[in-house]
Amino acid sequence: METSSKLPRAIILVPVFVPAVVVTFLLVLGTISNPDLAASVFDAVLAYITENFGWFYMVSVAFFLIFIVGIALTKWGNIKLGPDHAEPQYSFPAWFAMLFSAGYGIALLFFGVAEPVLHYATPPAGAPETVDAAKQAMQIAFFHWGFHIWGIFGIVGLALAYFSFRHGLPLSLRSALYPLIGERIHGPIGHMVDVLVILGTLFGIATTLGLSVTQINAGLNYLWDVPVSATVQVIAIAVITAMAVCSVVAGLDKGVKNLSLLNILLATLLMLFVLVVGPTIFILETFLQNTGSYLNNIIERTFNLQAYSRSDWIGNWTLFIFGWTISWSPFVGLFIAKISRGRTIRQFVFGVLIVPTLFTFFWFSVFGDTALHMIMVEGYTELIAEVQADNAIALFQMFERLPLTGLASFLAVLLIVTFFVTSSDSGSLVIDSIAAGGAPRTPVWQRVFWATTEGVVAATLLLAGGLGALQTMAIASGLPFCVLMLLAGLGMWRALVIEGHHLTLQGQTLGSRPAAGAGPGVWKKRLAGLVTFPSRDEVEAFMSSTVLKAMRRVQRGLSEQEWPAEVHVDEAHSRLYLEVFREGQFDFIYEIRLMGHSMPTFAQASTLEREEEYFRAEVFLRRGGQSYDIYGYDQQDIIGDILDQFEKHLNFLHISPGSLPWRMEAHDDRLIDEAPGPAERPA
Repeated sequence: METSSKLPRAIILVPVFVPAVVVTFLLVLGTISNPDLAASVFDAVLAYITENFGWFYMVSVAFFLIFIVGIALTKWGNIKLGPDHAEPQYSFPAWFAMLFSAGYGIALLFFGVAEPVLHYATPPAGAPETVDAAKQAMQIAFFHWGFHIWGIFGIVGLALAYFSFRHGLPLSLRSALYPLIGERIHGPIGHMVDVLVILGTLFGIATTLGLSVTQINAGLNYLWDVPVSATVQVIAIAVITAMAVCSVVAGLDKGVKNLSLLNILLATLLMLFVLVVGPTIFILETFLQNTGSYLNNIIERTFNLQAYSRSDWIGNWTLFIFGWTISWSPFVGLFIAKISRGRTIRQFVFGVLIVPTLFTFFWFSVFGDTALHMIMVEGYTELIAEVQADNAIALFQMFERLPLTGLASFLAVLLIVTFFVTSSDSGSLVIDSIAAGGAPRTPVWQRVFWATTEGVVAATLLLAGGLGALQTMAIASGLPFCVLMLLAGLGMWRALVIEGHHLTLQGQTLGSRPAAGAGPGVWKKRLAGLVTFPSRDEVEAFMSSTVLKAMRRVQRGLSEQEWPAEVHVDEAHSRLYLEVFREGQFDFIYEIRLMGHSMPTFAQASTLEREEEYFRAEVFLRRGGQSYDIYGYDQQDIIGDILDQFEKHLNFLHISPGSLPWRMEAHDDRLIDEAPGPAERPA
């Protein structure tokens, strides 16, 4: 059957697209019409949320981190984000580069110098500008940008990847609510969730873009005396949004992936430059000491709300950063979910938590401790006043005291631009996918529309109240989404409990072969299967005769017991499958798929000369490939294997009466095309 490669003129989920666009338009229109009123409203909202919901943010963030680490350490950590046979789509370096660039690369450039210096000058507790203040400044920076940030990103990405790639639900946060509300995720409740996700993503990106253009403006002022003004910053947003549009048109693999790799290369070069020309030994020593202090005090800082010494510090710093991250997490979570198919839950969690966090700690040690060394040891105390006057200029002021100042500053501006473009185009792809109901491919004009909208929102908020307005929208939009994230965690826990029952009943680790039968001659069949390498024609003949007859015998037996069952022959993908239906329950699927493999080196010389690959008749269940071959079995052996798997399925339904009625169809072509790795592919 042929399918057209052309896209429809538009792919829009109207109940999501229209409300998101209307709310965004009204916000932009209202802000432009009365910027002063908008600024006062933003200030009032920020004060209210900080005073009344600070505790909720802190408890929620702690829960997110504990939840995903706990899951990774259990047996559930072996579950793949996709069918059992799925392999990662991207190499680890490419995966890390993309999730890091989409995460908060801009934040590191903006706060890497500014935050430690500001905390050193005005610590939340104790005397300023002392050794203790310096230690406290770095510990706070580590806490703000460490495990908690990636715990927020991780729980969203994990839930999205699990429900989409493992259970075939849409790649949207609404899918994480399926265990709680069932099919209603496809109705008004699900639409409302997606609207909130789009708005949160828009405001989160707007905050990031606002921070980046102020720093770009500062860099341009330093390099070429370009004036620091709102006009220049809006022009910068327009120019770089145009660059983001070009990347969006190029798509995920060509645009976002290549830019992300460029980002991580430039960031590493800049960091190594400062490490080499700066106080190298001091940086290495403080990195180790600050990491230890962070781990030692992580629990106390997690729950510290300054309840006995109320001040604006907690709202201006910790709550802002966590609220901003939560509002940013729909985009980052969905993006890292899209690039994480095929990894296990444990790989995902520790990859997302440990590698970016260690890189972040080293980044803050290189830039933050270099700045503190200049102040405390070299006597460059003017840096404090310069950073307090303009946070965006902190990085460039530090470069003043290092060699090759102009080159380093130019590289920093270039890096900010590439981070800006990556964040914008990644966010546009994510928002467009959500507004299109999870469609994997959409028309170019829709991606361009969302990339442009992000730039307009960022420019509007910047004009309305500067960074204060951006800060308020980040925290405010994060509040409702924080509730959704808690519900998503609850939904995922329930789904994993059910899947845990399934894995227990299988009595095997993922992908292991079941025990061979005990009938006469079975050992000879097993031996033959180990040392012979059949051709495609031989396996196809076996499937079309022995396997098909065995499936139809089981089908007739089930029909006699009034259990509806069907045998399907999919010649296009060289597979057969038996499907057993039961209303309101998981369907049972037993599939045999023709799989090609490279010929092993231990094959006989005559075989190696004759063929470059051999074929297997491999078993697939609803959760993916089981990595064992039934070629050479007779009908009784195959029927016995089908009944063994069906018995485990029935036991699973018995002990999990609350099983979720979602279906990951065996005849879903996406699973066929995406599932195998390069060494194991459907013939």
